[in-house]
Amino acid sequence: MTTRDAPSDPEADAQAYAQLFPQVYLAFHRRDPKGPELSGASRSVLLHLAQSGPLTVGECARHFARAQSVVSEMIDGLERHGLLARMRDPDDRRRTVVWLTDEGRARIVAEQQVLSSTLLAAAFARLDAATRAKLLECTRALVACSPVPSPRKRPGEPP
Repeated sequence: MTTRDAPSDPEADAQAYAQLFPQVYLAFHRRDPKGPELSGASRSVLLHLAQSGPLTVGECARHFARAQSVVSEMIDGLERHGLLARMRDPDDRRRTVVWLTDEGRARIVAEQQVLSSTLLAAAFARLDAATRAKLLECTRALVACSPVPSPRKRPGEPP
């Protein structure tokens, strides 16, 4: 009987996986080039808009319990960087709402990625199609068996 055929111990396999995972992270974690960083407050505004939909500056200020002038300044900065846009509310043309631009949605998705798609794609290209499919199948199965509920879909993430 080969090692492959031997019954495995879930605890030992879990330990082996836990020891392997840091190597996976170090090999494939996202390494961003130096560039403009988003402040925590700016990131919060983008994430909140992504989850709630278009809002007025006043609605954003109430949500964050901040002065409207402070939130307006943050939104101005995000607008200057092309991440947000102000537009007329289609339901009430007297109101102006703030919404994410395509660049803003892309920034949220990129900021939430832990692993580098580029590094992973290079590694996946070296695997045959059957191995890639098995790796994805097994990873999905592992996540599905987690005793911790899976977080809901992240803002900007495809279904």
